[in-house]
Amino acid sequence: MSKIDDILSRYREGSHESLIPILQDVQEMEGYLSENAIVQIGSFLRMSTTKIYGLATFYDRFRFFPCGKVHLRICNGTSCFINGATSVINAVREELGVEPGQTTRDGRFSYELTACMGGCNEGPVICTDDNYYTHVRSEDIPAMISKLKALAELK
Repeated sequence: MSKIDDILSRYREGSHESLIPILQDVQEMEGYLSENAIVQIGSFLRMSTTKIYGLATFYDRFRFFPCGKVHLRICNGTSCFINGATSVINAVREELGVEPGQTTRDGRFSYELTACMGGCNEGPVICTDDNYYTHVRSEDIPAMISKLKALAELK
């Protein structure tokens, strides 16, 4: 029995209202929603994979690729945006060479944009492994990434 089958066993077969909780459980277990997982869920719920993928892409919390060893969450909420989050995001993009939601080729880094992390007086804010970096500026990014690369080697 696969891990996904174990999750599905907790839900009623064919029950469409279980879709979001199932997607959340699978992502929590696997770290992302794989094509295989979506196919299995579709079969279990008797639902097309197109509908499942369409619903999952509507919500920004679902990922379709594995995260890197170091996963950054960058706040792009109103306050952080006003305080320069765009330049921070651009610096991260340039430093890592990937877009939000992607993972670097070496599997070390990934990042996503979030709507708000609740640090509105401290923005822009970046979070990784429950560590919060506040008042981040674009010029801070190269040193931050360098430090995080060293930490990624230890994982």
